Amino acid sequence: MTARTAAAAASLALALTLVACTNFYEVPIETPIQPKMDVSAFQRVLIAGFLAGGSEDVDANLETVRLLRSQLRSKSSLRVIDADVLPLIELANQQREKPAAPSTNGDSGATAEGSTPPQTAPPTNGTSTPPQTPPPTGTNGKPGGNAAPQSAEQTRIKDEKDLQPLEGIFANVDFWKKIGEEYQNPLIVTGSVLFSAHARSGFVQREQEVYDAYGRRRVVPVRTYMERKGFILQPKFVFIDGRTGTTLYSESFKEEVLYSPQQSTPALSSYFELMDRLVPSFLSTLSSQKIKGSRVLLK
Repeated sequence: MTARTAAAAASLALALTLVACTNFYEVPIETPIQPKMDVSAFQRVLIAGFLAGGSEDVDANLETVRLLRSQLRSKSSLRVIDADVLPLIELANQQREKPAAPSTNGDSGATAEGSTPPQTAPPTNGTSTPPQTPPPTGTNGKPGGNAAPQSAEQTRIKDEKDLQPLEGIFANVDFWKKIGEEYQNPLIVTGSVLFSAHARSGFVQREQEVYDAYGRRRVVPVRTYMERKGFILQPKFVFIDGRTGTTLYSESFKEEVLYSPQQSTPALSSYFELMDRLVPSFLSTLSSQKIKGSRVLLK
């Protein structure tokens, strides 16, 4: 009995030792990330507005300004300026139209500015009817002078191709310097946001429950051909020095979400779901952030 008791005690002690060696505990850690920009020269930030397009169900300009201002108020040391959201598409179109000059494409009635029109000989039939002068032509060669500003429907941005002619506004130093002077030379955040509907077809792997002849449940992966619909979010953030009007930094992103045919998700909900993925990267541009995690230590 004594030998058996000793053996049992030794086995128990060994088991306890093994269990003690496999004990572990979780330690929370925080990893600091340095900002991509040095914003120490600024005390204020202006989220001015965006060239927005894509889905008509979401006002991407207004929603992006609201979201970024809210995030910066709680997660940045910069003071957020409350101001009206700039209608950037209208302003970009106005700047495109300013350099336009009257057409000199060879029409008989069009003359260069400051030049003397050719003299017309008086009529020989004895009448005093003055010669007819053709109406001025616009930049498109049609009567009516300079073309009127395009309507909102004509300037609606549908894709990246529609964005390209308007992105010149980001390089307009005088324009942004004037905005900066109005708001005491802040850091200006602007850019473009495309939020558009998207569909994709293909094979999707999903889990399916199956039961064998004995009623035992199993979960097996199954590949199914499916047509899914969702949205794509493509923002471009442009950071401008309000003191000089020059661009300091810009960064583009692209996120996509797809849903099963049975799932109906509002466009606005999808927009915020995609923006939640991008906000940490946006914030890390302006201020240092901390990534929270944990490590498992064995004892």
